[in-house]
Amino acid sequence: MSNLELGIIGNGTVAGLINEHGECVWMCLPRLDGEPVFNSLLGGRGKFAITLQGHCKSTQRYRRNTAVIETELEAEDGSAIRITDYCPRFMDKGRMFRPASMVRRITPLRGMPRIRVDLFAQSQRGDYNMVTRRGVNHIKFLDENAGFRITTDAPVSYVMDGRDFVLDREVSFLLGPDESLSDRVGVIALEWLERTADQWMSWSRRLATPPDWQDAVIRAAITLKLCVYEETGGIVAALTTSIPEHAGSERNWDYRFCWLRDAYFTVTALNRLSAVGTLEYYLAYLRNTVAHTKGGHIQPVYGIALEHDLTEGFANALPGYRGMGPVRFGNQAAEHIQHDVYGHVVLGASQAFFDDRLHAKAGELEFEHFEGVGERAYAVWNTPDAGIWEFRGKAHIHTSSAIMCWAACDRLARIATFLGKPDRANYWNAKADEMRTGILDLAWNEKRQAFTGAFGEDALDASVLLMAEIGFIDAMDERFIKTVERIDEELRDGYHVYRYRVEDDFGLPQTAFTACTFWHIDALSRIGRIEEARAMFEDVLAHRTRLGLLSEDIDTSTGELWGNFPQTYSMVGIINAANRLSRDWDEVV
Repeated sequence: MSNLELGIIGNGTVAGLINEHGECVWMCLPRLDGEPVFNSLLGGRGKFAITLQGHCKSTQRYRRNTAVIETELEAEDGSAIRITDYCPRFMDKGRMFRPASMVRRITPLRGMPRIRVDLFAQSQRGDYNMVTRRGVNHIKFLDENAGFRITTDAPVSYVMDGRDFVLDREVSFLLGPDESLSDRVGVIALEWLERTADQWMSWSRRLATPPDWQDAVIRAAITLKLCVYEETGGIVAALTTSIPEHAGSERNWDYRFCWLRDAYFTVTALNRLSAVGTLEYYLAYLRNTVAHTKGGHIQPVYGIALEHDLTEGFANALPGYRGMGPVRFGNQAAEHIQHDVYGHVVLGASQAFFDDRLHAKAGELEFEHFEGVGERAYAVWNTPDAGIWEFRGKAHIHTSSAIMCWAACDRLARIATFLGKPDRANYWNAKADEMRTGILDLAWNEKRQAFTGAFGEDALDASVLLMAEIGFIDAMDERFIKTVERIDEELRDGYHVYRYRVEDDFGLPQTAFTACTFWHIDALSRIGRIEEARAMFEDVLAHRTRLGLLSEDIDTSTGELWGNFPQTYSMVGIINAANRLSRDWDEVV
């Protein structure tokens, strides 16, 4: 049965998901949102599996501070192998080398292991079995859009036939474009491995991590980095599609796109670790987004190359995760009205105006473009939308959307001050003050003694906890404290927090949304309930996979992970909580 005990390899162009038995169950080509040629995670036939005969035990780990996975398989007779998986990523000739490739090295460790290599690829959303063509030391998988070549020094006949053979030497498999290699595959696989590992170690070494929970933070940072499509700067919300939010829910969405909201959180978390390179990539993506929209409507989500048409459809040939369809490609959210996007655009870019470490800081030209975003935020802040949770069947004036519109104007005022534009600073401060006064009045529900999810409504929504994080309200304001207390009473289940507890288009939510738990941890720490926040954080960490990863949701009764994987929202929460709750370095050394 499929589960989310998966490791991730990637390089900023492609990514693969490897299960604890050494099978690549998910990989899209030629980029993060491409065709899933290996799709067994969703019940398809596409897979790249290494099977050890008599297999009885698996252990899996990341090489320290890298995106290189080592999976050891042991058989009942004591024989054992190691599978080393990675996607090449390193500096070469003055640029980052990150091809649409993955490498698998299989090393005999003990005894006389017998293995079988199962290689099968699909395209057209599982409708088409890719035709293979054999070469002397390679196999071509033919497809107009997602075709690739696997070059190997293993016996090609055995691989083509899916036949068992004794692994008496190390063999390598290099998946990549249909091109000849410049050297023997084993030589290239080893060289690329060492250079890739060094690149990740070097990147991790520069992270400004807190002293506590360092392993969790570094793993979260690397995972977020794997969700960045570096060619354009777009950041996917997750690497998968259609992992249900809970069993049989049909809450199955395609998350392989760039939500400007999620991307803001990702960039901010990496900025906190001084990994500002991602901000530079993302700023380029935002520049293009704003240029295309020209001060008008901005979609909440785009393709990673700024595609605006993400028409949602079904992959009927794929049965789904554990047979729980439907499997969706595309996302209807691109058609939604979600006003919080304007705040997230400005928030996502704001540090670029202030940070002298950047190669190309944002300046007056960018400010003029982003002012158009601010005007749009001011125009719509008190009008109905689909909200942060993308309700498909109803619209309200959502508190979270309104406060993010305020954030757009507030940050534009700060940027204008920094750029020496007092008139524009006064202009945007006046807008922000007007909006703040209105939101405080309209979002506060005297009967409920809380800020509720929408103006004039009674239902609570965990997204209002972001008020304090973005600086909209002082965390010690009595109204915010009471809101946290109401959420404790109604949305919290043990150490987990739900988004809301009212019926939506698909009924009542049945799993806690991990990002909301992290927002609650942040709120608790801000109002002085530090030990409680620490206990919640430790509990969330205990629910990670063995490799330290989180998906979108947690079943509060079983502790099982559900939802798309890995969820950037959740990995961001690890970084933010550790930074807020950790001791300072001068308390440690």
